Amino acid sequence: MTSADECRTALQKLAGRLGELSPAERGEYFGSRTVSVTIPDLGVTFVSVLGSGDDPVREAFPGEPAAAIRLTANSDEVIALCEQPMNIARAWMSRRIKIEASVKDLFRLRRLL
Repeated sequence: MTSADECRTALQKLAGRLGELSPAERGEYFGSRTVSVTIPDLGVTFVSVLGSGDDPVREAFPGEPAAAIRLTANSDEVIALCEQPMNIARAWMSRRIKIEASVKDLFRLRRLL
């Protein structure tokens, strides 16, 4: 099991990949979509805004509204996903990661991962 700080750092690195897109592309493609990653084995949920490209990954506040894109995975899966993002489909198919999002948001998520 990895720590919450290690997971947050890995997620921030993954979110930083949006910096490779121009601000216009980020805004057009992602808008201000929120994403959350719940890590049950650590009892923590992290959230960020995709469209800004530099929004920090932070811990969710109690009672905060649900994100548009919600992922749930244990800490080891989160780290693996951040290291090799293209394996998300395999992790989802094997039920190691749960994704709750609209079909349109799933296509948006593919762009990030």
